[in-house]
Amino acid sequence: MLEKITPLQFSKNFCLAILTLLLAFPIMAQEKPELKIGGALRFNYNLSSWKDGQKKRGGDFGYDMFRINAEAAYKGIFLNAEYRLYSEGFGGGFLKQGWVGYNFNELDQIHIGLTQVPFGIQQYNSHNWFFNLSYYVGLEDDHDMGVKYLHTGEKFEYQLAFFKNAEELRFGNNTETSPNRYSYDVVGRNKEVNQFNGKFIYKFEKNSASRLGVSLEYGGLYNLDTEEMGNHSAFAAHYEITKGKWNGKAQFITASHNPENAEGEPTDVVTMAAYGAPYEVAADFNMYSLAISRNFLVEWGPVTNLQFYNDFAFMQKKASGFTDSYMNVTGVLVSAGSVYTYIDYAAGYNHSWLGGNFVDDFSKGNPDAKWEARFNINIGYYF
Repeated sequence: MLEKITPLQFSKNFCLAILTLLLAFPIMAQEKPELKIGGALRFNYNLSSWKDGQKKRGGDFGYDMFRINAEAAYKGIFLNAEYRLYSEGFGGGFLKQGWVGYNFNELDQIHIGLTQVPFGIQQYNSHNWFFNLSYYVGLEDDHDMGVKYLHTGEKFEYQLAFFKNAEELRFGNNTETSPNRYSYDVVGRNKEVNQFNGKFIYKFEKNSASRLGVSLEYGGLYNLDTEEMGNHSAFAAHYEITKGKWNGKAQFITASHNPENAEGEPTDVVTMAAYGAPYEVAADFNMYSLAISRNFLVEWGPVTNLQFYNDFAFMQKKASGFTDSYMNVTGVLVSAGSVYTYIDYAAGYNHSWLGGNFVDDFSKGNPDAKWEARFNINIGYYF
């Protein structure tokens, strides 16, 4: 009979396997340490259709975010970290990403730490400042704690990863996951643990910008009340093409969450959070998205490029009685030296960040909801 392996034993064995893999490769010589510091300062103006007071005063303009980026390399080991400072109302300060890596050769490398989850179109399944609907359910630009192996070939790319958990800021025995984070994760009485990811890309020509891929995700949901392990899974099929000044992204996602909640607690929703604000998300859903952009080179003083885009997404909830969610963003990115300005008209239906009821728009929703919109200008200086 096979011996039963506990989660703790599995974690120890996995860490030993990674250490053995690293020691099996010689460290490439690098005599001088390298360090690069960068960052950004951003401000935001918004005018929202559902905020009467804001409309009467002509919108609001204020601080968005300040960030510091650090990249370092020494003796073949490299580091990538980004720390962000938002206002207190949006979660304050937190690490977006922070990992150490090693290049085995020109095609293969490994990342360990708070690193981007290999799922779907990357780095973003969108062009606008708001991202796409997939971001708000933890399936776009997500970052978790673990180890990731990347292979980038001429025709094929793949990434394989294991994540012990999402960003962990509290280390109590039964402490809930903090909602102060950059990317959306399950919070509340469930924790994401022991997650596996695999992503595979086929390029139709050598180093082609025509990319067809599939992504797989499976992990545990540990419930703090029952101390039982549920699970969550997701599958995505995606295609991205860049031809000349055009870019297109198409993606299908199906996702399922099966928590082992305490008696009486609903299992058709899970709680997710980022920026210090939790809300409910339907446990099971399909999601369809389509995004397109086109660049225009210009010579208007410091302005050198205009990127026009439209990003659309539809969230089909599987639970009976739940109302679906939609999102569409039309806008333009204005590039002027180190200043990048997103001018967006973002519309949402049953969307927590675009009008309606914040708490359950992405779960049961409201069949009597109406489309709401936000006109937004985000100005950022990147250095």
